[in-house]
Amino acid sequence: MSQTPEQKLTSLGITLPTAPDPLAAYRPARLLGNILYLSGQVPRNPDGSLILGRLGHDTSVEDGYNAARNVGLQLLSVAKSAIGELSRIEAVAKVTGMVNAEPDFHDHAKVINGCSELLIEVLGEAGYHARSAVGMGSLPFGVSVEIEAIFHIKAT
Repeated sequence: MSQTPEQKLTSLGITLPTAPDPLAAYRPARLLGNILYLSGQVPRNPDGSLILGRLGHDTSVEDGYNAARNVGLQLLSVAKSAIGELSRIEAVAKVTGMVNAEPDFHDHAKVINGCSELLIEVLGEAGYHARSAVGMGSLPFGVSVEIEAIFHIKAT
């Protein structure tokens, strides 16, 4: 019998962060039928402060990758708060990753791999997804990445 996503997180020594409060007038998650739409999440330090930076300027690909992995945990946290158990995630349908980057930066996909690989690591086959990884001229508050996702949820 395979592990639940929560058991997998525990075996990896990972504790999900508390689902963050919205930074503006929106909902962090919206469940419509069996589709869970997750608003863009941004990387946060354990104290809740935001992880800032611009790829190709003051942030390395490795730091960007780690920030995207951090956002993957935020997405799982928001999903868990919306649906109760991560084992209800039948599939990650789509991930859209936005990278705060200089115009000549070209490793957006390597950065967003931090989130993608985390989702696969925790959710197994259900974590594989379609994806976009794009560069942006800026992101809210100067964060290094913002990632949104769409999950397909098992009916209860």
